[in-house]
Amino acid sequence: QVQLVESGGGLVQAGGSLRLSCTASGRMFSTYGMGWFRQAPGKERDIVAAISGGAGITTYTDSVKGRFTISRDNAKNTVYLQMNSLKPEDTAVYYCAVSLHTTARRYVHEYHYWGLGTQVTVSS
Repeated sequence: QVQLVESGGGLVQAGGSLRLSCTASGRMFSTYGMGWFRQAPGKERDIVAAISGGAGITTYTDSVKGRFTISRDNAKNTVYLQMNSLKPEDTAVYYCAVSLHTTARRYVHEYHYWGLGTQVTVSS
């Protein structure tokens, strides 16, 4: 069983930065793709960024390209989301997830394990 624990959310002013962390338990962490999703009130849960196992190939949703960076430290079983130039529309609960695929996946149904989420609030 894989367990994921997110941290690093909070309240920040527009233009500020936050770094989210997600630490996973379980073996073979480095093999699998991981993703960050977000869900705002009344909206669906959508991909923010994902990273493959192995080579660490990344993909981003268009609205965060150039502002957010996903990375992973396999030695620490941790994936990060560095968020810069934050905007009020980035406000959401952010979820970390692990896929049993090795590539960077973009859809909720492609992920098998989820964290409980961390709130990010960006004030204008």
